Amino acid sequence: MKNQKLINVTLIVTNVILVAAVAALCVLFFTKPAGASVAVSESAERIPVAYLNTDSLLVNYVFAQEANEKLMKKQEDARLKLNTKARTLQNEMLDFQRKLENNAFLSRERAEKEQQRLLQKQQELQELEAKLTEDILVENQKLNLQLADTLTTFLKAFNADGRYHMILSNNAKDNVLQADSTYDITDEVISALNARCKK
Repeated sequence: MKNQKLINVTLIVTNVILVAAVAALCVLFFTKPAGASVAVSESAERIPVAYLNTDSLLVNYVFAQEANEKLMKKQEDARLKLNTKARTLQNEMLDFQRKLENNAFLSRERAEKEQQRLLQKQQELQELEAKLTEDILVENQKLNLQLADTLTTFLKAFNADGRYHMILSNNAKDNVLQADSTYDITDEVISALNARCKK
């Protein structure tokens, strides 16, 4: 679930970047003066485009690792809390069933009251599970937005000199199917981000 949310956010960021990239290419292509030809040769200068492998970034960027670890810890704590409460409730329900079968309740009203208490406890457990799940989803969304914002802000500073007209996002070879490795700036970005993170 966590990985799916992370993938969804990276896909959204990727699609936004790709739309901007296509728009930029259209502007560059269609604003050439009349009569100007676009000559492509093997000795032509490299185009000012780069791509970033977001899968590698998420695995190797210290902030992303720490955020992922924090989220996993929260999930584990929530699971432990739920399992403990569920086990306690299950034991109480088994105890209730045994008492019911052995006619241990002094009156029918006492048995019904105990049953209502257990049903109330069960409902509270379901509400707690829903709340903990919602908390984790919100936390995951917050962390994904923070990661996306950090990356966007960093890339603006990283490319302040304008050496790249476009920086594409590539996850699992999803967007950039084939490219020269000299266009891949993933390692450079990860190193710079981690150095900034240490400060």
